[in-house]
Amino acid sequence: MKRATLLLAALALSQAALALSQAALAADTPEAAADKMLDPARNASAFKDPKAFTEWTANMMNPATSMALMQKGMDPNTLTRMAAGMMNPAALQNYMQFSDPAVAMKWLAAGMNPNFYTALLQQGINPANYLNWMAAPMSPQAMNMGMQMLNPALYGNWMTAPVSPQAMNTMMAPINPNLYMNWLGAGMNPATYGGLGQMLAAPAQAAATATPAAGNPFDPAALLKMLPIPGAQPLAK
Repeated sequence: MKRATLLLAALALSQAALALSQAALAADTPEAAADKMLDPARNASAFKDPKAFTEWTANMMNPATSMALMQKGMDPNTLTRMAAGMMNPAALQNYMQFSDPAVAMKWLAAGMNPNFYTALLQQGINPANYLNWMAAPMSPQAMNMGMQMLNPALYGNWMTAPVSPQAMNTMMAPINPNLYMNWLGAGMNPATYGGLGQMLAAPAQAAATATPAAGNPFDPAALLKMLPIPGAQPLAK
């Protein structure tokens, strides 16, 4: 019984590890990089962290990423998703986090880190990157894009794009009051501004030594305390 339980647990862990590895590989594909660059809620992340910027430059040095961007540019649904993404309050958080002082500190530290310059220099002097660009016009991906320009369905999709359900939903979004309430909530949320918002929302520090409050001279109770109360006199015998 215990062996069967351990075997099932090992199988579950192996399947979870396989799923994570597949997700990591999917995130590194040129198509995934192009989707992230065209998403208004995520496209600024490469400029908030020097490490993410190095990955972004590596993707841009890959001609497959540029061809994936051109491939998505021929799809009218890409423009619809970008328009809907710009109306998403997450786009405000995406760009307002540049006001976080931690972002400036990361770039300041990267400017003094030779590893950052070395990583960018290695991408620039790598001959394989230039060979990939020389061979890119003859790649199957480039040939496929060239053939799509001759496909009448491409132009049919652009002609019917304004009346598609996705486009209609995007055009109806500005008359939805919830859109403006969500933007108002995002603007008042300290998490929208990263570390700067947390600093602004932090409670004021209490004073180290509390000073006693000044008394009110017009307080009747204070005036009565100043009047002496005569003590009880003993009765005369």
